[in-house]
Amino acid sequence: MNRKVLLGVLLLAFVAYAGWSFMDAVTPYVGIAEAQKSTSNVQVKGLLAANAPAPHMEGDNFVFTLQDEDTGETMLVHYHGMKPDQFDEAHHIVAIGKYRDTAFEADKLLIKCPSKYEQQK
Repeated sequence: MNRKVLLGVLLLAFVAYAGWSFMDAVTPYVGIAEAQKSTSNVQVKGLLAANAPAPHMEGDNFVFTLQDEDTGETMLVHYHGMKPDQFDEAHHIVAIGKYRDTAFEADKLLIKCPSKYEQQK
């Protein structure tokens, strides 16, 4: 009986840990206004803002301004890394991270480029 209880407790602990890990790994898509209010990691999709300073490096951070495609809101993004290779051809940019102080601190960037298989217009 003792062995069954121990196995049950271990199984329950494993399931709880797996559920917690899964919930921690999920990062929802939100708009710029929601990202600025969020206290956890989120994904923000947007376009490179046209009327903003040009993307540039500041120390170890790549800095650019992201614009919400629907609302037109803008947000300064500090990406902890170098400029991604296809950044200039980006159709959409997804920044993953947290909003801190006055800028969105991105740990990851997903660059969505037009497919090379789409027909040329």
